[in-house]
Amino acid sequence: MYIKRRIKFILHTRKKGDFIHGRNLGIRMRVSYSGNTPLDFPIGHHIDVKDWDTKNECALEGITNKAGQTSSDINRILDEYRSYMNEIFARYELIEKRIPTTQEVKDLFKSMTRHASPGLSEMEENLFMIFDNFTREMCEKNQWTPSTYENFVALKNHFMMFDPNLSFRNANDDKMQEYVNYLTKKGFRNTTIAKSLAFVRWFFRWAANKGYYKGTIHQTFKPKLKGVDGNSKEIIYLTQEEIRSLQNYKFKSYETALERVCDVFLFTCFTGLRYSDVAKLKRSDIKDGFIHVVTQKTADGLIIELNKHSQAILEKYKDMNFPNDKALPVVSNEKMNEHLKRLGQVCGIDEPQRVVYFKGSIRYEEVYPKWALLTTHCGRRTFVVTALQLGIPAEVIIRWTGHADYKSMKPYVKIVDELKERSMARFNDL
Repeated sequence: MYIKRRIKFILHTRKKGDFIHGRNLGIRMRVSYSGNTPLDFPIGHHIDVKDWDTKNECALEGITNKAGQTSSDINRILDEYRSYMNEIFARYELIEKRIPTTQEVKDLFKSMTRHASPGLSEMEENLFMIFDNFTREMCEKNQWTPSTYENFVALKNHFMMFDPNLSFRNANDDKMQEYVNYLTKKGFRNTTIAKSLAFVRWFFRWAANKGYYKGTIHQTFKPKLKGVDGNSKEIIYLTQEEIRSLQNYKFKSYETALERVCDVFLFTCFTGLRYSDVAKLKRSDIKDGFIHVVTQKTADGLIIELNKHSQAILEKYKDMNFPNDKALPVVSNEKMNEHLKRLGQVCGIDEPQRVVYFKGSIRYEEVYPKWALLTTHCGRRTFVVTALQLGIPAEVIIRWTGHADYKSMKPYVKIVDELKERSMARFNDL
């Protein structure tokens, strides 16, 4: 949803003639939304009328007010306040999915701007401001993708909705357990909570190294969450028979988009590349039967040999021109996931798949046809499982896929071991 709103900055006048002869007038942010009575928020800065740009709602360049604040100081605060207010509405649009009350807007804005209030400038009271610094620094240092950045924006939003007054001073193991309980009540799965906590520990570890935080929750807070060890997680992959069904499907003349999605997906099944790496793969990255790629997620440099299947797909598109010298016709991840489900349906990939997950201590089990669970990442999983079934050592597969270590391969090894056990059991029917 989108909440229609208007945010503007005005000079506060007490009587009619103040604006004409006004000196040292207070600046206010006026927020109007969804037919509510406009809200006024004092900025804490004053300015003469002659120094105010009414059209652009900011201080004129090069001025200094009576408190010694320059136009840069004043305009920076205006930008921050506008950003805070837009963030408040974004939270209700994306998370709460409702229009906030005026009191909720006031309370949340107050909590977000506490660090700018007199007497509360201590670092331990600046958790949300420091979190913004952390996000900016890590984003630039690690060249985050938009999706990674959005994960940390979501984390900050969760923190804000959990406790707008959260600070380094009151952040401890008990407080973090309250946060876990909050997310559980919100209906999040344990796997999602575990991922959120990994981000939380990263932030507090960074804050501790910077001297902002004196506690140890990044070291000590490790709650036991059911179903997050990977043992209950179903890894969705295609069998060799299902791969052949995709390869042998005869596309209609009007199914060009579906055919291209199929080819790109099969390419991931035969190379182990992530969607993000296939999406940016250029023809210049392919030389003498090898793919040379620096992965977007981990920045690892990988060299992957082409086999006859992946080579055939590249050959199919070698004479077609795609933007930025791309090797394959890759659509957005969202569109590709939609097409994959349709593709799975028409190819009869409908083996029932059990999905097990936990919310708190409660176990949930759901069953879906496999096509309903197909995503771009299933191609990479298919590659790993197929390679293990073919007897290729895990150490070699790691060199192709860039997995961190053997530990990350254990879920796939478990799958192959189970397949071997079921295959051996067939001898019992002889």
